[in-house]
Amino acid sequence: MSSYFSIEGGHRLNGEITPQGAKNEALQIISATLLTDKAVEIDNVPEILDVLKLIDLLSHLGVAVTRHGKGRYTFCAANIDSEFIDSEEFRKMCASLRGSVLVVGPLLARLGHACFAKPGGDKIGRRRVDTHITGMLNLGAEMDYDDIGNAYTLRTPAGSRLKGCYMLLDEASVTGTANIIMAAALAEGATTIYNAACEPYVQQLCRLLTAMGAKIDGIGSNLLTIHGSSGNLLGGAHHTILPDMIEVGSFIGMAAITRSSLTIKNVSLANLGIIPDSFRKLGIDIIERGDDLFIPAKESYRIERALDGSILTLADAPWPGLSPDLLSVMLVTSTQCNGSLLIHQKMFESRLFFVDKLIEMGAQIILCDPHRAVVIGLDHQQELQANHMKSPDIRAGIAMLLATMSARGRSVIENISQIDRGYESIDTRLNALGASITRCD
Repeated sequence: MSSYFSIEGGHRLNGEITPQGAKNEALQIISATLLTDKAVEIDNVPEILDVLKLIDLLSHLGVAVTRHGKGRYTFCAANIDSEFIDSEEFRKMCASLRGSVLVVGPLLARLGHACFAKPGGDKIGRRRVDTHITGMLNLGAEMDYDDIGNAYTLRTPAGSRLKGCYMLLDEASVTGTANIIMAAALAEGATTIYNAACEPYVQQLCRLLTAMGAKIDGIGSNLLTIHGSSGNLLGGAHHTILPDMIEVGSFIGMAAITRSSLTIKNVSLANLGIIPDSFRKLGIDIIERGDDLFIPAKESYRIERALDGSILTLADAPWPGLSPDLLSVMLVTSTQCNGSLLIHQKMFESRLFFVDKLIEMGAQIILCDPHRAVVIGLDHQQELQANHMKSPDIRAGIAMLLATMSARGRSVIENISQIDRGYESIDTRLNALGASITRCD
């Protein structure tokens, strides 16, 4: 057995916790440093497994990486090793990290070619990369597929660069939008992207590129226009990554399921969108104190009903809708609330399969199909029971951790490298609040 958590449940938490830097933003921002040969300083970098893997990938590409302290880095991509892009090692490194897809746009725009290895990451069903590839083809790239290496090679025609154009995305993909924005920043002419993702992290990427000298219209909307620099590299800049909204939501759910009093510090409330109100529908009191959230302890959390009296439905949707990354946390939290809830996970067809383990723990859940689950809250009248589980992905892993912290007895969660991919030193940080989590190798 690889590293695992041994969790003694039933402990209530108390105190303050500060969310880490946003994982999804960090992957985009770090990739964008490939668009310049000048230094880019980045603060609040989450030192989690996925981010550290991307930093290692950039180092192998020849990017000079300097760590000044916890979460503080400088990247300088003055000397990129173009031969490494065609190596087997590059493909293997990309295949172990889904975030590696974000280097494709910058490399293609800057060097004229990029390898698009089949990316790794969570095992949550099919995750399309069509938006990325179609976007690069729209900008004028040509593509070949290597059956043996299971990778795409994208190139610009000999002697030419990417050319700006108008495109309507078939889905508002966050990483797809980010990849196209970065490629378009060095293209010739203007690129207009309609149905662009407009999450705060995409807005942050646009702000960084603007600070580096790019011109982007429509930031914050789903209609973006990027005025390309015609191959001229961007300049240096300084950027601070936002707090991770998914970690903020995880802590809200954690406070509720353990009936704890918790203060979540420096959450960047303006960038949380619908998240606080979605948790309030589960009966959780969330008190805003400046840029902090205070979650008071309660003995019972009553789930709201829909306005027509029917069972409440929580479903994911593109921003400013509810992030699919939080549905697993909301599902497990609701198992100990009072009332019933329908969770509708539209984006990923395998993300709800972990509920079998929650059912083994005594949760009342009906898995209707791969996308929908009905939860009948037990209101702590029937405690969850300890269990031995294995994390299939980041979000299921943190949801399992919430369940075991509520359950009586000692539980085990294997494959915690999945949790480490998205949550930095989560055991240490939660133990400081009163949890009992032991990391075992």
